[in-house]
Amino acid sequence: MSRRRPAPDPLPRLHRVDLDATGPEDVVFDHDGRVLAGVGDGRVLRMELPGRPGERASVAEVGRTGGRPLGLEVLADGRLLVCDAQRGLLRLDPDGVPGPDVLADSVAGQPLRFCSNAAAASDGTVYFTVSSRRYGLADWPSDIVEHRPTGLLVRLIPGGEPEVLLDGLQFANGVALAPDESFLVVAETGARRLTRWWLTGAAAGRHDTFAQDLPGFPDNMSRSPGGGFWVALAGPRTPPLDWLHRTPSPVRRAAAAALRLLPPLPAHAAGVVELDLQGRLLRQLADTGRQFRMATGVAERDGRLVLGSLVEDAVAWCDVR
Repeated sequence: MSRRRPAPDPLPRLHRVDLDATGPEDVVFDHDGRVLAGVGDGRVLRMELPGRPGERASVAEVGRTGGRPLGLEVLADGRLLVCDAQRGLLRLDPDGVPGPDVLADSVAGQPLRFCSNAAAASDGTVYFTVSSRRYGLADWPSDIVEHRPTGLLVRLIPGGEPEVLLDGLQFANGVALAPDESFLVVAETGARRLTRWWLTGAAAGRHDTFAQDLPGFPDNMSRSPGGGFWVALAGPRTPPLDWLHRTPSPVRRAAAAALRLLPPLPAHAAGVVELDLQGRLLRQLADTGRQFRMATGVAERDGRLVLGSLVEDAVAWCDVR
């Protein structure tokens, strides 16, 4: 992506669905068009969005992970993959037994911590990310500042063990499959970059850059009804952080340690970008944060765009088509 791009369009007016908990970090639609999100107290919530602004949404609990749910993925049979930052990769039946199944709780001989997002292929293979092997969720800003690549892209074949496909990612985050499953895309939040892993064809088993120099820090992703991808931008690009990433590693480590004592406030901004299957920017929607802060999840269905946030006590929606 070029450094010179048109100014973003404003996000349409956002309508909030207030929750009794903080941090619906990712949002997904189930097969019936309801929105699912995991919140900070360990619950997974399901929301029936209103038909029009002004009507109330219904919110119900469909399960608890016993940890901190982040990224979600709805499976073909209606069950739900849950990436839990404390417990690993889980599977939950939102209409059945409340307790989740643990699919993976270790990888490469280490406990699976900071499992971030997942995508499931039609053959049952699951691809998921580990944001950092150095920091946990509570200290994610330190990982971004230290800029030491320890994120992973992992594959789990049905009946198999987790296998690391890519190591050394800059805060691996959202992941999404192409419609034909020829490749997948993983967000490297710390690098403001999307990396592509080829699954089929002559390049299978290799990776390249899908999009770079994004206008903000990419978080969770989803497929766009237009055939490409939506990417949530957790915050805008900041020149001080660009400068810090160019400093020697001892300076970055000291700054990361300071952040653990004095965490930064979330950016007063919300943004998303839509990309096509070649990684070209189709549109960028942004808001100053007056409506919603720190968009970390995004999904679209029937012209309705839904946003999640690590810091808000609500999800937000707007009409975009």
